[in-house]
Formats: sequence, structure tokens, C-alpha cells
Amino acid sequence: MLTVGVEEEYLLVDPANGLPAPFVEDVRRTAGLGPLAERDEVQDELLQAQVEVATPVCSDLQEVGGHLLRLRHAVGSAAEENGCRIAATGAAPLRGPSPVPVTPSPRYLRMEGEARRLVDEQLINGMHVHVAIPDPETGVAVLNRVRGWLPTLLAMSANSPLWDGQDTGFASWRTIVFGRWPVSGSPPYFDGAADYERRLDALVASGVIADRGQVYWQARLSERYPTVEVRCPDVQLRAEDAVMLAGTVRALVAAAIADEKAGLRMPHPAPEVLQAGNWHAARHGLNGHLVDPQGQPRSSGDALCFLLEYITPALEEAGDLRQVSSLVHRLLQQGTPADRQRRALAEGALPGLLGLITDATSSY
Repeated sequence: MLTVGVEEEYLLVDPANGLPAPFVEDVRRTAGLGPLAERDEVQDELLQAQVEVATPVCSDLQEVGGHLLRLRHAVGSAAEENGCRIAATGAAPLRGPSPVPVTPSPRYLRMEGEARRLVDEQLINGMHVHVAIPDPETGVAVLNRVRGWLPTLLAMSANSPLWDGQDTGFASWRTIVFGRWPVSGSPPYFDGAADYERRLDALVASGVIADRGQVYWQARLSERYPTVEVRCPDVQLRAEDAVMLAGTVRALVAAAIADEKAGLRMPHPAPEVLQAGNWHAARHGLNGHLVDPQGQPRSSGDALCFLLEYITPALEEAGDLRQVSSLVHRLLQQGTPADRQRRALAEGALPGLLGLITDATSSY
């Protein structure tokens, strides 16, 4: 059984007007003193209006869901004690007239000096799923095999349609903002672990990025843990949807390992097709066709059925089939979180939207 962990990033907002609230240090301090979260489970982020949580290593999806709810409650309560709310949205729907201050760490301040406008606009929040791997060679094989599924995962997770008070026309505006960094998007195909290491070393040696932490591929090997880290999803409105994505990613990794051991041929989509598929998924979410791992267009419903068919053996082995498949079917019926944000804005204007993205953090 492959273990799994999840990191989530949230926006801190002023409950009165929805603008970003730069109170991360106060929120972290309060959360760390409370009974629901350990100090190292709640971290700051690039900008002071963002906060990140990380679950412990989990063996099953019930653990994932329980820890996410616990951490959401801990950070949400700490935010309210400090006059703000946490919002589970992939992009800030509103920004103030002045940039949010950068968290004053040497690394973040260096990034600010190198790319000021990009840093100012990093009011975006993702979800990262870590799945354990036995060794780096296996991890690189997994990256090669899952990269074709990244557009589908991105479309399923889309939760950032609004920016500066307007509909961007994109389901995941976060993906577009994040894609402006020098090393981003889908990972390339690698000829094994040694090739992976050489290419990361070459990127750092180029002087364009300061360290390996700025390799912002949508899937990569973690530098801190023996895991594959899938980073393409937007943060989710509901913890249950985050659980669905965690179970899906774990099953994809397990299926990739099984295929690699069996010597099965892998899909090898061209980088330009993957790039186009990712852009299309960010643009439309599930309201259009998706590009499958062979680079072919499929309706969103067919693409998700194709995904479920592929990972069903892994889901069955983990005991996750019923939970994940029912949540995927609910997603197809109700739409993505981006669709829910748009409906909330249409039905309740800005107060309705703010109510959705802040209240949903406490629901399962």
C-alpha cells in the first residue's frame, strides 16, 4: 500500500470586503498554540495573505480526510481569532490597490527582487499530493507514465475562475499565472533517474532559477521526501474533493508502477500536445473536451471514465474504488469548483461568492 500526504494552500481574506489579509504570522502562531494542529503542520507561503497546511503521512483516504478537516478547522479558527477568514480558492477573486507584502524570508525576498510583478500576482493556491515511491528510478518512471494524465487532473480540480473581480474565462486561472515562471507546466520525458538529476542540475547551473525548489513542474520528485509530488490541482473547496484527487493520484502512481514492472508500453505524448492540453484544461475545466494520454481529444465524461477504467485495479487494491468513483461521478454531475464559484457569483453576487469560498472550507 502506497502512503499518501496532501498539502493545501489557502488565501486569507478580510471578511468585510474579500480583499487579501496579510496576517499569516498571526494565524500561524494562533494555530500552533491551539489543540488541533502541530506548529510544523501550518506554514507560511510566498505572500503574507497565504497559509499552507500539510497532513501527516497517511495510509488510507479516511486518514487524509480526517487530517484535512482537522487542519482546515485549526487554521480557520485561528484566522477568525485574528480578524480574517481562510478561503479555499485557487486564485484571489479580488486584489487590493497595493501588493500584498512578501513573507520576509531570504528565499522569498530574493524571488521578489528577481521577478517583482510575478511575485505580486502569486495570490494563487494549489493542492499538492505526495505518494511514496520505493526509489528515484521508480519515481522517474512514474513521472513519465503519469504526465499524460495531468490535463485530466487539472480539469477535475479547476477552482480559480475569478481575478480582479471579473470572470477570467478560464476555469483555472491559477494555472495560467503559475505558468509564467521559467520552469513550469508538464515535466518532460526523462531517460531514467540519472537524466532527471542531470537536467535539474543544468537548470540550477544556468542561473535562471536559484534552486531546485523553483522547478515548478506539475509533477516532480520531492526534494524533501521519498515521494512523487503531483502539483497541478487547484486547492479544493471541499475536503472531500481533495480526498477524491488524493485517491486518484495515488491510484495513478500505483498503476504506473505496476505497468513499469510489467514492461507495458507507455503513452508518450509530445510536449507541445501536453502543453496545449494543459492550457485547454485550464481554459474549460470539464466544460469541453480533454486531451487524453495518447494526445487524442475525448469528451470530459469519456476522459474521466477512461481514467477510472485505467486506475480501477489500483483503487480496488487500496479499497478506494467505491469512494473515489462515486466522487468522480458527483463531479461530473455537479461540475467543478470553478463552476460552483461562477454559480455563486451569479446567484448571490460578491457576498454569495465570498460565502462559498470561505464557508466551504469547514465542510466535507
